[in-house]
Amino acid sequence: MNHIDEVELKMEETIETLDKRLTSVRAGRANPSMLSGVMVEYYGTSTPLSSVANITVPEARQLFVKPFDRSTLKDIEKAIQEANLGINPTNNGEMIILTLPELTEDRRREYVKQAKAIGEEAKIALRNIRQDGNNKVKADELPEDEEKNALDKIQELITKYNKLVDDKVKTKSDELMEV
Repeated sequence: MNHIDEVELKMEETIETLDKRLTSVRAGRANPSMLSGVMVEYYGTSTPLSSVANITVPEARQLFVKPFDRSTLKDIEKAIQEANLGINPTNNGEMIILTLPELTEDRRREYVKQAKAIGEEAKIALRNIRQDGNNKVKADELPEDEEKNALDKIQELITKYNKLVDDKVKTKSDELMEV
């Protein structure tokens, strides 16, 4: 694999990471991925919530967490509380109900800042990938014109992926500010 393909692959991975991180930023609508980081103590093992329960969205601001094994209900409730999601779980004996509060204007702006910070981290990662790629191209001691072509291609990639980051952050910000 040449250096340009390697750089592009790493940039793609950065965008995938950005996508995952942006979905965790809450938009006022319930989304099962909000609980993706919640780990439940299940028979002494830390297990992802999605492995021990079914997560559904009955309404725009509500999540139902129905365990496959009802004996884990208390453990799931505890794990959700400890995850500090800003949502208080309600246990009705069969499932856990999470009702998301209405987002205030201030809270929305806070989430937009969070989304922009995640975008900035992605751009920093892209710049580091570009720097590594440039250093590898220069270390190969290619003829001057080939080196320039390779560096130009890497620059085109960073421009393309930076625009992609900006577009994704803008889309998320617009979604967050939507009432």
